[in-house]
Amino acid sequence: MKKVCTVCPHACALKEGEVGLCGARKNIDNRIIDDNYGQLTAIALDPIEKKPLVRFFPGSRILSVGSFGCNLHCPFCQNSSISMYGNEMTKQSMQPNELACLAEALREQGNIGIAYTYNEPVIGYEFVRDCAYAAHEKNLKNVLVTNGFCNEEIWRALLPVIDAVNIDLKAFSQRFYRAIGGDLETVKRSIELAAQNCHIEVTALIIPNENDSNTEMEHLSIWLASISREIPLHVTRFFPRYKMQNAQATPVRKVLQLAEVARKHLKYVYEGNC
Repeated sequence: MKKVCTVCPHACALKEGEVGLCGARKNIDNRIIDDNYGQLTAIALDPIEKKPLVRFFPGSRILSVGSFGCNLHCPFCQNSSISMYGNEMTKQSMQPNELACLAEALREQGNIGIAYTYNEPVIGYEFVRDCAYAAHEKNLKNVLVTNGFCNEEIWRALLPVIDAVNIDLKAFSQRFYRAIGGDLETVKRSIELAAQNCHIEVTALIIPNENDSNTEMEHLSIWLASISREIPLHVTRFFPRYKMQNAQATPVRKVLQLAEVARKHLKYVYEGNC
């Protein structure tokens, strides 16, 4: 008997023991579980600006953790060594209270909380939720760095325990999202809901000849400004990665140009990786 995963729009129908498209959700005993629960592939105390968040406790640091798996398949993935592989990448296991205690112990080093990042954290929704509750009990902040491609019910359930989010808006084109296995309207809805509930910043990775037109940036920034002109936008330079090793890095002048387009509509625009 198959069981349907309800975390994201892929709605994977999984047989017993089968793993979903994301590589991290599994049917065990006719129940969909978070197979990467507590399985950490990366952990580091990072500057908050690295998430990137520039208008949320600037100058602070945050304990950043990631696991494995992702529900999109971007050929330009910047973290493919963990996001596109399974539990063979796990370096250590940690339960939510353990992680919250570690985050608390790092306060003296400037830590303000926990960031769920590196791979796609929402596919491990249960672990993020449990850690976020444990962190809030210790008066720590929760930061989510995500692609925003998840079902609204899951998103609404998670947002009350999230203090800040950075959503990677891959492009402002349904064609582009279709090619990477996603849906633009779903991500736009995630951005709208996050803006109503917590601090939000948005990242646009600019890939040459893919999503780098002035027109697309114009449409993106006008839409974002319709939610709030004060949502920070990070216009970020692409470097060859994963299946796009032979592509060219985005010219710096193109990033600067698109940032100027966005500044016509948004109050806070930042160039990244330049």
